[in-house]
Amino acid sequence: MKPTTGRSRETSNARPTLKTIAYMTGLGVTTVSRALKDAPDIAEHTKERVRLVAKQLGYMPNRAGVRLRTGKTNVIALVLSMEEEIMGMSGQMIFGISDVLSDTPYHLVLMPQPIHHDPMAPIRYILDTGSADGVIISRIAPEDPRIALMRERGMPFAAHGRTESDHDYPFHDFDNDAYAMDAVERLAERGRRRIVCLQPPSHLTYYRYFRAGFERGLSRFGLQETPLTSVSTDSSLSEIRNGVLAALSSSTPPDGVIACSGSSAVPIMAALRARGLKLGEDVDLVAKQPADFLNWISPEIIAMSEDFSQAGRELARAVLARIENRSSPPRQSISKPDWSNAPLLKTAQSR
Repeated sequence: MKPTTGRSRETSNARPTLKTIAYMTGLGVTTVSRALKDAPDIAEHTKERVRLVAKQLGYMPNRAGVRLRTGKTNVIALVLSMEEEIMGMSGQMIFGISDVLSDTPYHLVLMPQPIHHDPMAPIRYILDTGSADGVIISRIAPEDPRIALMRERGMPFAAHGRTESDHDYPFHDFDNDAYAMDAVERLAERGRRRIVCLQPPSHLTYYRYFRAGFERGLSRFGLQETPLTSVSTDSSLSEIRNGVLAALSSSTPPDGVIACSGSSAVPIMAALRARGLKLGEDVDLVAKQPADFLNWISPEIIAMSEDFSQAGRELARAVLARIENRSSPPRQSISKPDWSNAPLLKTAQSR
């Protein structure tokens, strides 16, 4: 058997390298490296040829080598709750972030965060190990210590949500104040008088935004709240069903329900069925959804769409901008409720 030459060994490696691309294109390793970095002194047709071969070979830069040369990891860390709702935002947000990062050298690394564990632990790990160039976090508290620590340590980050004050950092948020106000208005238009809402956990900032809009809506339309304090969107599906069932069985049962998540619509409907109540007639339900699926389950649900894939794109762009220029003004955005797929108004008189 003939001995394998150095070049043959190089091209047969499972992991292609710059030398592999150089051999396949007939160029020097330095030229290939500069072409992949879009160097201005390399001809455009050469860059295109190098990129094409690199793509065909599945070439990926060695992260350890990149870090040694540049001090960068080319990693964006997404710290995301492990207990996100069943039909929730995780997949959509990851898709949006990945969509933006696909045209950059950066890779997304997911760091699971159990709800009841120390939220500082993954942030300290990233900061102490230097394992990411930027961080995206969610579930923001009114005075979030993660934000304070990353600002102190100079770590570029973007937040899905806002603290209660001092918003001098990159974030994308959803207008939960407007959602709650709109939801109450839609229930009032349908002749509902007593409203129960499944709210976010009270230690998160968006609970406060939601309550502000909800209470303003109750006051404007002269409606009453049926309290539901035993459960939140963080509760299990069975706990939500039991909590809503208890409210429906009270001496002043609600005729309108507002949910702050898509998955909670399922146990809420289960509670309505257990009480023999018909959705859209006896009770109306307003719910958020991360994708247009709730009306497939029940056309009577007044569903509002929150675009988590767009949130992911905005967060990715925000953290990349801060990595590129840490002194630049923070990129900030707030999305509004989308009611375009909600069912047409059905007033009490028409029922």
